[in-house]
Amino acid sequence: MLKFLPGLILLQVITVVITLTAPELNGFGWLRLIVPLVIAGVVTAFWFSSIAAHQRKDEINQLQACHAKEREAIRVNAERAKAKVVKQAHQETMQEVRRTTTQANIKVGLAFAGAAGLGGLLLLTQFMTLGLLLLTSVGGALGGYVLRIRQERNKLLIDTSADKVPLITATKTPKRLNK
Repeated sequence: MLKFLPGLILLQVITVVITLTAPELNGFGWLRLIVPLVIAGVVTAFWFSSIAAHQRKDEINQLQACHAKEREAIRVNAERAKAKVVKQAHQETMQEVRRTTTQANIKVGLAFAGAAGLGGLLLLTQFMTLGLLLLTSVGGALGGYVLRIRQERNKLLIDTSADKVPLITATKTPKRLNK
């Protein structure tokens, strides 16, 4: 608003000076007064238009910068929220896997204990071959099951450490033999 004040004052000063210096206002005398006033008004209007265009352009640039900051903040917050949701879903999945595995381990352990108990009972009742066969198969199956559990745990440990950035190591390439 204050940018237009010097132009308005200058236009008024020009108008007063031209009117006071006008010799006669008879006939075409008014024309000699009106033409310079119209020219001064048109020049002032272009000046005001230029000031308004610059003001508009500055405001648009400020709004674009403000919107760019907001857009970037929204994008960053969305990425954070997405990472948080993915991490939470991964944790919930891992808890469910652990819970299910524990329940399955308990059931399998009870089945092996029952089979081993049956093998011990067969040994006591003088069915040696059948009792030993049952005990050795239960022991082998239990060993295989324990081995599989260890492999799955190692696999889970490797999967959780996969989130870390792998190190890049330099490897030597074999030299070519000149023939």
